[in-house]
Amino acid sequence: MKQKAKKHVMEIVVLAIVALMALALTSGCSKQGDSDTEQRFITIKGSDTMVHLVSSWAESFMQQNPEIEVSVTGGGSGTGIAAILNGTTDICAASRKIKDKELELALRKNIHPNELAVARDGIAVVVHPDNPVKELTLEQLSRIFAGQSLRWSDVGGPAEEIIVLSRESSSGTYVFFQEMVLKKQDYIQDAKLLPATSSIIQSVSTDKWAIGYVGLGYALAAKDKVKIIAVKEGDTSAAVMPSDETVKTGQYPIARPLYFYLNGEPKGTVKKFVDFCLSAEGQAVVTDAGYVAVQ
Repeated sequence: MKQKAKKHVMEIVVLAIVALMALALTSGCSKQGDSDTEQRFITIKGSDTMVHLVSSWAESFMQQNPEIEVSVTGGGSGTGIAAILNGTTDICAASRKIKDKELELALRKNIHPNELAVARDGIAVVVHPDNPVKELTLEQLSRIFAGQSLRWSDVGGPAEEIIVLSRESSSGTYVFFQEMVLKKQDYIQDAKLLPATSSIIQSVSTDKWAIGYVGLGYALAAKDKVKIIAVKEGDTSAAVMPSDETVKTGQYPIARPLYFYLNGEPKGTVKKFVDFCLSAEGQAVVTDAGYVAVQ
């Protein structure tokens, strides 16, 4: 009898262990399923011009959604678009449109870039605060950055050599400025190509005869370190300073849309973030960060 009782108890113990193991397995599967359906981490890569703006969006969004983490990195618009094509980022931040060759590559990879205009930006031309030049025409800027005007005396300043600063070719700002101001001419060979907007601000602030171009938000934030040049469309046009109002109305000539690129329509957590950026609250962040709202 004792042996039968012991056997019965052992059977109950074994059944209990099996039941607990099944419960643990079921629970584990359930958690894994939840993690598959609920994305908790968003990656955004691309335009250095947009890093400040996108980081501000991410900070506000994470305050409202503490369970979600948003990672923002720069590297240039070309880097961000490449990341979308390689499937290594959820969102590409770009200060230029995707190129035809990039779009062709995307379609070959079965990637379907979805373009969303999320803000606008003015490109500010900046010089050292002690530089006496206050305004330039688009033609004068073109001649400076293409290497046809080599001294400040060529554009109404002192007889000092102009030091041209530019972003690197992977930057959307580089491409936009080349198309908009240089009319697709090559930059002067002696231009110093710098990896980030902050590098241009730093160089202009320390070199009295340097000239560069940066996103409006960065120029306004560095107002004590650099001087923003007013831009004229032509000799007889009024000189216009970049601002929220002049960019929005189209008066300031060096302005552009800023984009998000995604692979197809946004879904789930990514859609939640994009919707926030385009909401009234998200567009208020745009204005606060020194950019121009699109909504």
